[in-house]
Amino acid sequence: MLNKERKEMNTFIQTEKKRFWILVIIVSISGFSQGMLLPLISAIFERDGVSSTLNGLNATGLYIGTLLVSPFMEAPLRRFGYKPIIIGGGLLVFMSLLLFPLWKSVVFWYILRLLIGIGDHALHFSTQTWITSFSPQHRLGRNIAIYGMSFGLGFAAGPLFVKLVDVFEGLPFIVSGILCLLAWSLVFSLKNEFPDIVKGKTAEGNVFKRFKATIAVAWLAFLGPFGYGFLESTLNAMYPVYALRSGVNLTAISIILSSFSVGGIVSQLPLGILSDKVGRRRVILIALSGGSIAFFVASMVETSVVAVVSMFFIAGLFVGSIFSLGISYMSDLTPKEYLPTGNLLCGMFFSMGSLTGPLFGGLFLEFEASFSFLLMIALFLAVLFVLSLVGKTKRHEETA
Repeated sequence: MLNKERKEMNTFIQTEKKRFWILVIIVSISGFSQGMLLPLISAIFERDGVSSTLNGLNATGLYIGTLLVSPFMEAPLRRFGYKPIIIGGGLLVFMSLLLFPLWKSVVFWYILRLLIGIGDHALHFSTQTWITSFSPQHRLGRNIAIYGMSFGLGFAAGPLFVKLVDVFEGLPFIVSGILCLLAWSLVFSLKNEFPDIVKGKTAEGNVFKRFKATIAVAWLAFLGPFGYGFLESTLNAMYPVYALRSGVNLTAISIILSSFSVGGIVSQLPLGILSDKVGRRRVILIALSGGSIAFFVASMVETSVVAVVSMFFIAGLFVGSIFSLGISYMSDLTPKEYLPTGNLLCGMFFSMGSLTGPLFGGLFLEFEASFSFLLMIALFLAVLFVLSLVGKTKRHEETA
């Protein structure tokens, strides 16, 4: 009897591991396609003489797609389960990628990016919610950190394939589409599961009532995804413009931005494990304060590229993990039956941050403020730190 129970336990553990790593592979390929598309389409449009304003607006398609589909994502997940939503999202992504080479048009490519935004959100929402639902509390931070790290590695590898455009303009899209197809096919080996059932008054209400209930208990956790979305889009879209105007060359700018990404990848897992041991809120506060100080110092040493690269790396070590830390913190604060709503809101806050970041950055550059662009980033992180420090939720989340 004991041997039978042991065998069943081993089978269960192996199934859990298999499911976790398949979901991690899927999100890494999703990160790869996103990381490749941003510079690839920008470079193609720039080469074709498309205005920088139109080029920038075209890039918003991904985030607008996410925001448009978010209110309608939870009901299908609860009705059909995780697996069908991942299959649908993956199908939409790789079909859209393979359609890019067929017709080069700003409007057509914007629609395709919108569809990829919808498909990617379906993938992230389902995989994220699935992982947070089956991960034990003492390994949640570690699992979400691996999830975030895999996306980051994929995102960092994406731009390396942009060079394939010199062989044939449609080749990067085709390669990315095939990789997405291969990762997507792994989902068919998984058994479908469903989120916990929502009980009480909010179960009878619409999705916006669940949004309200989830925000009430977990709004502090959403500051992480919002902040990371703001940082990622502002640094990648607006900092290069500021740096070029300050006399920094393109090669140096690439190294500076890469150092931030590398810092985030290096610290992702250690911070996730640390948050399991000392509490999510403490680690988030350390991350936000460290990132703010690093960007403040960077604003003081802008004349030295080496110093700025070092500070960006240190900033990445701290704030490169605030997205995954935010997801883990949300899972701590949110009742299990509301995890789909919480994960949905994480994606929405990330998209809102991604949209507002370039807006603030653009206004900063437009009015040519007398202080450093990096100081603005430092102040933004300082505001998030203060909100995280003094903010309260309706539910006692953890012992201080």
